[in-house]
Amino acid sequence: MTVPQFADTVEHKRLDVTAWDDIYIIGDVHGCHDELNQLLSTLDVTDTDLVVFVGDLVRKGPDSKGVLEHVRHAENMFTIRGNNEEKLLRGEKSLPVLSSDDLSWIKSRPVGISWQDTLVVHGGVDPRKELSEHTTYELQTFRSLSSGYDRPFWWERYDGSDRIFFGHTPLAAPVYRECAIGLDTGCVYGNQLTAYDWRRDCFHSVTAEKTVQHRNESKWVHPDQSPPAAD
Repeated sequence: MTVPQFADTVEHKRLDVTAWDDIYIIGDVHGCHDELNQLLSTLDVTDTDLVVFVGDLVRKGPDSKGVLEHVRHAENMFTIRGNNEEKLLRGEKSLPVLSSDDLSWIKSRPVGISWQDTLVVHGGVDPRKELSEHTTYELQTFRSLSSGYDRPFWWERYDGSDRIFFGHTPLAAPVYRECAIGLDTGCVYGNQLTAYDWRRDCFHSVTAEKTVQHRNESKWVHPDQSPPAAD
């Protein structure tokens, strides 16, 4: 299996997953710590299971500090930097509850994580060019081949050899395609927090306890196919 080739300016972490039992990839948490705890409990995650997040652990939800501390101090949990983490690092947004040490830890997170034929990025890739030509900003925010929320979306055209897992785009239900899996099911907007079971090829979701932020219907994406199974 070929290791993905990123630009020199893009941080990438390659994982060896052979030692882990189950493997889960979780969508945008956005500070929804209660729902994260519920999802991990539903999955019965132990220290021998691997959990990878698609970024955007923080901002918008009620307990960004709790989510960050949870992931940061768990040896079996890894995350990439999403665009909301990047906004904190650029100083565009602030979270007073986070310390300078927290921000340093966020800065040290990669932009991409991969193993075997699996690649995790926050936003997506532009299928019209090589992965090595993408900037950090593109990998964290890319969505449409046109603009905004206009179709086609990148995952509707991508047919690369790696299956890409992504967040960033609020989805009414997970995207399930041969080459792409979308996991941001809008927990902070009152929908669900979703995990993909990598070994069993199925989804698990918990419903948000409340709507923290409202989102216009025009900014929800409804995938054109259903996942094989969802709890």
